[in-house]
Amino acid sequence: MDNVLCNLLNIQYPIIQGGMAWVATAELAAAVSEAGGLGIIGAGNAPGTIVREQIKKAKELTDKPFGVNIMLLSPFVEDVVEVIIDEKVAVVTTGAGNPGKYISRLHKADIKVIPVVPSVALAKRMERDHADAVIAEGTEAGGHIGELTTMALVPQIVDAVSIPVIAAGGIGDGRGVIAALALGAVGVQMGTRFICAEECTVHDRYKNYILKAKDRDAIVTGRSTGHPVRVLKNKLTKQYEFLEKHQASAEELEKLGTGKLKNAVIDGDIENGSVMAGQIAGLITKIQPAKEIIEEIMNEVQKNMQRLNFILK
Repeated sequence: MDNVLCNLLNIQYPIIQGGMAWVATAELAAAVSEAGGLGIIGAGNAPGTIVREQIKKAKELTDKPFGVNIMLLSPFVEDVVEVIIDEKVAVVTTGAGNPGKYISRLHKADIKVIPVVPSVALAKRMERDHADAVIAEGTEAGGHIGELTTMALVPQIVDAVSIPVIAAGGIGDGRGVIAALALGAVGVQMGTRFICAEECTVHDRYKNYILKAKDRDAIVTGRSTGHPVRVLKNKLTKQYEFLEKHQASAEELEKLGTGKLKNAVIDGDIENGSVMAGQIAGLITKIQPAKEIIEEIMNEVQKNMQRLNFILK
């Protein structure tokens, strides 16, 4: 496609895969990149040695561009940045903080930097710090979230900055892509839809839990801590809600949540683990290869554009 994001990242379709900790492995990233999108390895809290292993594995699986998501609260962030530079990764996305101090170093290594932002203020800051683009992520997304919806956030950020804006949160099919483009975005980032890719290595019980999800099953926990997280409701969320209702301390809530994402993703504990997923989960009905997901989405884009043209005529 002759598209700003495609040209910026040297990809075929304006679709970025979310850099989900424990979920976004080399296998998934490579499959998405091979299918014409931009695959992302989620570094999460992993040390540099593990991130390097993932990058090398992705290079074995694809010769297409892919990226790494840096979680800026990670205790290993300095090592991860050095590994990314050393391995000459094409793109970095960032979350949970301000990557400003790293942008110059990454640019010197010819690495594109695209932070995830939940507000106009942070988007403006990222533009001043010379980010290549920003991902405007609405509260519909899975995992750690902001307050504004994608529909409200994206056009405000588009109007506030001159760098490209990528929409995220609540996008899982071709209709969502068209809506994002209509709001002024140059492309989309999707996470939850790709959890149900065949190449995604999460436990089958995690995938099937998403397939069974209904429209109101993706709820938010942790608002009282100032770090809200969207997950699918289960026994863990009921425990969390009980503690929040009874004004438990931040330490108690943190203890309850520690290690729970790994429990769900790796061990398949969908009742007591943290099953992070966005509100789009209710639209996902099958497990497919990443290539089929992207092709299906782009076909939906084409068909719906034709339908819109017919309506507008």
